[in-house]
Amino acid sequence: MLVPGASVPALFAAGMVPGILVGLALIVPAVWLARRHGMGQAEGSLPRPPFWRSLREAAWGLAAPVLILGGMRMGWFTPTEAGVLAAFYGLFVGMAVHRTIRVRDLFVILREAGEISSVILLVVSLAGIFAYSLSTLGVIDPVARAIVNSGLGEGGVMALVVLLLVVAGMFLDGISIFLIFVPLLMPIVQHFQWDVVWFGVILTLMVALGQFTPPLAVNLMVSCRIARVPIESTVRWVGWLLVAMLAVTLAVILMPDLALWLPRYLGY
Repeated sequence: MLVPGASVPALFAAGMVPGILVGLALIVPAVWLARRHGMGQAEGSLPRPPFWRSLREAAWGLAAPVLILGGMRMGWFTPTEAGVLAAFYGLFVGMAVHRTIRVRDLFVILREAGEISSVILLVVSLAGIFAYSLSTLGVIDPVARAIVNSGLGEGGVMALVVLLLVVAGMFLDGISIFLIFVPLLMPIVQHFQWDVVWFGVILTLMVALGQFTPPLAVNLMVSCRIARVPIESTVRWVGWLLVAMLAVTLAVILMPDLALWLPRYLGY
């Protein structure tokens, strides 16, 4: 995520605690839904695999976030380069270690990746044109002033921003939301003197939530493609997970130290 006035290390550190909270919050509805609807009962009757053997087999997968996030933290590569590294690391593990990906499978993988990427890139390109048009026509400043002077107060404006990002997430991917709404929201952030790192975390949480809200739901679309299930069949289940993510977002809004104490502790 790119937020003007905020350093990348500070944003990275600020997202750690909220990210952990989101993970814990998602466990609650997942376990509840599984127990209520009997999910995984067939797997539960199978013998449990040995722990250490399972850990050894999962070591390559567990090493991926350590390598990628650790490399970004050490300054070895940028977030964009980390994405490239993650793709090649996954191919290496799949082809050379686990041998679940064959050379002839690469064409199918690349074709499906191209299909998904083409949709996302089309949306991103149109969003870039839209953001440029807003800036060129001078629309951003009047809209920001109208929101600030609406009489809603600081809490009301924040609620409006959250609602706006939820709706935007239904139709746009994360990059497009940043391109369009960051220039619009930064004058509001400066007016209320909100911490840009804290606001960047909120924006990222809302964008992450929006990527699972239909009808577009980019991440949900990718997940359904991998699981080979229709996206409409997931709505009744995803709703509970979205509520859990929204609860963590509201907690970060009400308690900014959840996001800000780690960057302060690390001296960012």
